[in-house]
This record gives sequence, C-alpha cells and structure tokens, in this order.
Amino acid sequence: MARLAGINVPDNKHTEISLTYIFGIGRRTAQQICDLTGVNPTVKMGDLTEEELDKLRAHIGTMTVEGDLRRQYQLNVKRLLDLGCNRGIRHRRNLPVRGQNTKNNARTRKGPKRPVRR
Repeated sequence: MARLAGINVPDNKHTEISLTYIFGIGRRTAQQICDLTGVNPTVKMGDLTEEELDKLRAHIGTMTVEGDLRRQYQLNVKRLLDLGCNRGIRHRRNLPVRGQNTKNNARTRKGPKRPVRR
C-alpha cells in the first residue's frame, strides 16, 4: 500500500479514486492533483513509480489535509459554539445547521423518534 499524507491508500484502485481516501481530497481535487503532477489518473496506484509517488506526496504536502483539516474544522465549530450564534446553537442541539426543514425529516441528525407521552 502506498502511504500519502499519513494514510494507506489502496493499491488496487485508480490513482484518482485512491487519492479520495485522504480527508480533504475529493474527486475534483484528485483530478487536479493528477493534472498538475503529470500522473495518469487511470493508472492503478500500485503501478505508479516511486518518482510519481514522490510528486504526489510533494503536492499533497502543500495542501491542508487530514489531521490539520480536521483540527481546523473542529475549531470552526467550537468558535460558533462559543459565539452562541444560531449555527452554534444548532450544532449544540444536534439539529440541522443549514436551514433544512425538521418537522418531518432530519431523522439522521435528530436521532430515532421518541415515544409520545400522553
């Protein structure tokens, strides 16, 4: 398994797909990384040469991914909680943050239905 940004990415998948196993890299960013480094996105990760892997490591090293990105995300949420703004209150109560309807939906965020007391 190739190791990029502290993550073991699968060898048996295409480069473009394998890069998405790194937190902070989606399909679009993976395509851009492959274009910028000159790596063929349809080649399996296990078939890449060490030079190509070094190019990928160098480019990913310039980006904010994995632990740093997770930490940055958590600090942003904590800042909203400390401010006490509407988004922070929604985070604190485990409700949808971005204005979604909660009368009938949002079961994954709100949890299972509670029995009605009468």
